[in-house]
Amino acid sequence: MDFYSRIVTFLKVLLPLAALAILATLFLLSRNIDLDTSIPFAESEVTERLRDQQITGPFFSGTTPKGDELIVNARLARPGGVGKPAEALNVSARLKTAEGVRLTMDSEVVSVDTGNDMATFTGDVHIETSTGLKMQTDVLHTSLEEVSGNAPGHVTGEAPFGDLEAGQMEFKAKNKSGPLHILFKSGVKLVYRPAKKSEN
Repeated sequence: MDFYSRIVTFLKVLLPLAALAILATLFLLSRNIDLDTSIPFAESEVTERLRDQQITGPFFSGTTPKGDELIVNARLARPGGVGKPAEALNVSARLKTAEGVRLTMDSEVVSVDTGNDMATFTGDVHIETSTGLKMQTDVLHTSLEEVSGNAPGHVTGEAPFGDLEAGQMEFKAKNKSGPLHILFKSGVKLVYRPAKKSEN
């Protein structure tokens, strides 16, 4: 038997013995497990998690075909079912258009209806743009395929040029490659505040 064959034979015996020694060491050094230790969740929370499927801290990011960047995160999300859309709680959405305009949308609840290509923000919806426009409404519908949406109810807001109110609001691009436009409708009221001139 040559040297190489003797080494192989030796390793065939040594390696299994070494594996057994490592396993024995793991068992000997492992700490005792206290089976009476309570799990770090309240009983009501465990019951809720078992009853309702949900994802804690979901995060999504993507880019539209036009090049708009979208980031969405939430406290938790639940899948939909028959006759029930998927929904997320405490949602924050951040959009950066291809033209460089930033749009943020925060809401207590967002429900997603993929069949109708729509997401609905409800409950104290806040909208803010990098151009200085801040708006508030109760309901906001947005498309899932493109950057567009509408608020069918009362909207209040602040802009660099003043305060405004409207019965409805829409936002979309006039064409696929064009910039984002915001349109206020149905009883628009504007309190104009002229910009203060800086003193030299």
